[in-house]
Amino acid sequence: MNRWGPSLVIAVILGSVLVAATALRGADSAPKVKIETGKLEGKTDGSINAFLGIPYAAPPIGNLRWKPPARAAKWRGVRKATAFGSRCMQARVYSDMVFRDPGINEDCLYLNVWVPADRMSAKSKLPVMVWIYGGGFVSGATSEPRQEGTNLAKQGVVVVSMNYRLGIFGFFAHPELAKESGRNSAGNYGLLDQVATLEWVKHNIAAFGGDPGNVTIFGESAGSFSVSDQMASPVAKGLFHRAIGESGGAFSSQGLPLHDLAESSEIGAKFATETLSAQTLPDLRAIPAQKLLDAATNAKTVRFAPNVDGYFLPESVEAVFAAGKQSDVPLLVGWNKDEGSFDAKENPGVALKETAQKEFAGKEDDFLRLYPAGTDEQSARSMTDYAGDHFIAFATWKWLEAQKKTGKSPVYRYRFDIPHPTDPKRPPNAGAYHSAEIEYVFGQLDPEDWVSWRPEDRTLSLQMRKYWSNFARTGDPSGPGLPKWPVYDSADGWQVMHLNTELKTEKDSQRERYLFLNSVWAK
Repeated sequence: MNRWGPSLVIAVILGSVLVAATALRGADSAPKVKIETGKLEGKTDGSINAFLGIPYAAPPIGNLRWKPPARAAKWRGVRKATAFGSRCMQARVYSDMVFRDPGINEDCLYLNVWVPADRMSAKSKLPVMVWIYGGGFVSGATSEPRQEGTNLAKQGVVVVSMNYRLGIFGFFAHPELAKESGRNSAGNYGLLDQVATLEWVKHNIAAFGGDPGNVTIFGESAGSFSVSDQMASPVAKGLFHRAIGESGGAFSSQGLPLHDLAESSEIGAKFATETLSAQTLPDLRAIPAQKLLDAATNAKTVRFAPNVDGYFLPESVEAVFAAGKQSDVPLLVGWNKDEGSFDAKENPGVALKETAQKEFAGKEDDFLRLYPAGTDEQSARSMTDYAGDHFIAFATWKWLEAQKKTGKSPVYRYRFDIPHPTDPKRPPNAGAYHSAEIEYVFGQLDPEDWVSWRPEDRTLSLQMRKYWSNFARTGDPSGPGLPKWPVYDSADGWQVMHLNTELKTEKDSQRERYLFLNSVWAK
């Protein structure tokens, strides 16, 4: 005999059914979406739905190594999209990069989508922002906490980020690869991965509530170089409608030089035979990924980076812009005040004068007038300025000047000035160093608990998210509650928006400096 009694048994059964039903409802409450390749189940973080680790292309392994991205395979049932996909093959290059993915793998072509939960409808037509990470084309991934899209999506935009192939996997050129391509083209597979993401957005983003007719590409450092590359490429035309570059542009030999196909293929062929002892493409594709990565990492004098391949880039980026052949879209570009703080000198005055004599012979006086060395403090500031200009600021300036000269769409310029709070991963007094603005753009000031974020940092972060999302929405960063951001134009003195504890626009006080550098380096 059941000692519980019939009433209690019924109650227990009903309770079990209720618990099971609740569990089912909980599972059903997870956001779902149907795209071209199948159904996805994401996760909700407060007011934002996130879909992570979505394959946007076939794994570039085996015979697909060093080929343009191929279509992703379809799947049956519902695919979980709640964790980041593996990052692309790379060595440990930058100590400040923190990843939340399973690790490196050649199978790495995955993207992520963040969208406001209450706007996830094909009728919403939200502006789409596609992020391209930096890392010198040798490192980086979408799983970094500082690039998490949740808080930026709260501004009423859909945020997309993708992994793209890096280093030797993304930019290896070889005569046999050019022959195999059918286009006499090789290299730039990482940039073609970015194009494949934009194609994916075109065909799938409406299901998430995004507008495929209003896509903004934005990136930092190598990601910013990539944005300028995409503007110059005929392959990417029509796939995006606005562009944001943060510290970097594929202009000027002082930055990452763009080899032509013959040069990059010669470098690749020599590396294949002398370092890898590989004579054929099958031999090269048979080399284990880790062995290939180690060989490329240890080859200190060889760098695999974007090239003028004849297909993705038929000409140099500079030549494309000079001819007015670029995608003529609204452009927002800038850099950080202390891009060169990583290269601090013990005796900056001496270093500055040595630089003047070595690199600007015959024009030393002009150089020292623009980079003065009157006092130790002034010399340190000038040395930081020059290091930043040589590293990345001048090339970025060239980009916005080129678009202003041959394009018709509006251009906006900024400088990120706020000194970064104390960060044990950086040298003291690093200031507004290279990459410091990323957390502000994404509103990711909480995950890095080793940084003592201040109220003014959080205020500026919100303002920048509004500026960036306004620009994505309309092509103009200005909007309610923000100081007006004027266009970059000679009529008003080439106005620059200074992003600091106080937002303000000022006439470009450094234009003479960049015109001088251009007069020397352009030759």
